[in-house]
Amino acid sequence: MGRGSGYGKRGINRIESIRPSVCRLHPFIHILQFIQLRTVRRMAASNPRFTDALRSAANAAGQWDRVVNHKFTSELASGEIDRNVLKNYLIQDHRFLDAFTSLLGALICKARCLEDRIPACQFAALITSDENTYFLRCFEKLGCADAKEREAVPSAACTTGFIDLMSEVATTGTLGEILSVLVVCEWSYLTWGARVAPTANRDHFECYEWVDLHSGDGFTGVVNYLRGLLDKEGELVDEEGRAKCKIRFLQAVQLEIQFFDNAYAK
Repeated sequence: MGRGSGYGKRGINRIESIRPSVCRLHPFIHILQFIQLRTVRRMAASNPRFTDALRSAANAAGQWDRVVNHKFTSELASGEIDRNVLKNYLIQDHRFLDAFTSLLGALICKARCLEDRIPACQFAALITSDENTYFLRCFEKLGCADAKEREAVPSAACTTGFIDLMSEVATTGTLGEILSVLVVCEWSYLTWGARVAPTANRDHFECYEWVDLHSGDGFTGVVNYLRGLLDKEGELVDEEGRAKCKIRFLQAVQLEIQFFDNAYAK
């Protein structure tokens, strides 16, 4: 799920191809490019990669494809998504910022060296910046600009479940468990974002900007960074540690499915 204040938990790409409403994020593009440059070497991690093995486990359970090919993503990219569905989704998604930021903070605290911490620090600054106004502009467009009215909407079970998972892992989880949840959040969105971006309808900012935020070189750099750290953990921890990562990865993927499904709940 894209979690955060305007990036959700995500990135942005191809600044020259993005419309002016997204270009307000331009001051932060260099951060994502920096993350990408620092993590190119991580793409040559262990073969087979631990993250690939985790995704294969999710595929074996029929989960991963359900996330990345969910009808929500296709309807969003086409611009034909029911606006009440989109409103439901964004109201719930906006509630993840605090828990997601705490999870990034836990990564920063438990990372094994300064080099591993720096990109996470910069990504945290990116997603919490006041310049990231996607949600606020969408709430205005979708007729739910009043914060008190949005707060009156109950949190869905999957929203509460995801917040609880992030909070639990941030508080008591290992570095591998923290990374497993973060990788699902970012990698699953990059996968569907890359799939729909080439044909995304550019007529409605509330649709195409969410696609832009989850595709392209910048966001790919963020995902490569997180995957690289988790691949490294897979090599360093024992079998019990890898099993914990798998449990958290599968939990997060299942919650992503439920979150997309919940957008259509009446």
